[in-house]
Amino acid sequence: MLRNRTMLAGLTITLVVLFGVTAGAALMPYSAETMDFIDVLEPPSLAHPLGTDSFGRDVLTRVLVGGRISLVISLCGVALAAVLGTLTGMAAAWRGGATETALMGLVDLLFAFPSFVLALFLMVVLGYGVQDVALAIALVYFPIFARLARNLTRVLRDEPYVQAARLIGQPAPMILAREILPNILSALMVQASIAIAFGVVIEAGLSFLGLGVQPPTPSLGVIMADGREYFQKAPWVLTLTGLAVSVALLGLNLLGDGLRDLADPKLRQALRA
Repeated sequence: MLRNRTMLAGLTITLVVLFGVTAGAALMPYSAETMDFIDVLEPPSLAHPLGTDSFGRDVLTRVLVGGRISLVISLCGVALAAVLGTLTGMAAAWRGGATETALMGLVDLLFAFPSFVLALFLMVVLGYGVQDVALAIALVYFPIFARLARNLTRVLRDEPYVQAARLIGQPAPMILAREILPNILSALMVQASIAIAFGVVIEAGLSFLGLGVQPPTPSLGVIMADGREYFQKAPWVLTLTGLAVSVALLGLNLLGDGLRDLADPKLRQALRA
């Protein structure tokens, strides 16, 4: 891992972002929701590194707190999608036949919709709020994890060690948990890291359109939506918030690429050389 520059860069950026949205938000001298109508739309300065918004709130504090909320929503949604998708895909590949056809038919149906369009539809059906956004992200990424787990399980189910486990009478859940899951876990982790990054994008997009997290709760989408209304007077609210989001997503994507390299035996051997 120490020889993988992509992994180190992604891990460094991600750790800085995680520190900022946890300890950094707690160390800020301002509140994310306290209004100050004297310092309205102040440009970036030493007192307010990212300026203030239309209510005089410190933008940096709101970005840190909002980033934590957006990241937690994405993590919860992706975790739920990974668990349900992996179980569905492994069960479909192991059982085969009509069970696989039925389960993967549902997965393919969800896969037919573009991710953000499906998220928009789900928000209209489910309603607005933090939990609903997390559930929408879970349903968007559920088919991705299901297809990945199914394809990998189909490859591994005929391996000699899996056949040996079946011959000695191990039950199917034990074989899936002890023989197959550890061998597909690295690919699932890579997919999860990428999904978390795009989950933040989905949350920000939904909240930006007013369909996700609702004010006054700060999230990255809510902050950028507020900055859009005053873009001509205070462009720093939208642009600097968008830049912060881009840096966080860059770190997560680089981390995912590094995990993919480490999970590939050939690339891992090349790194050692």
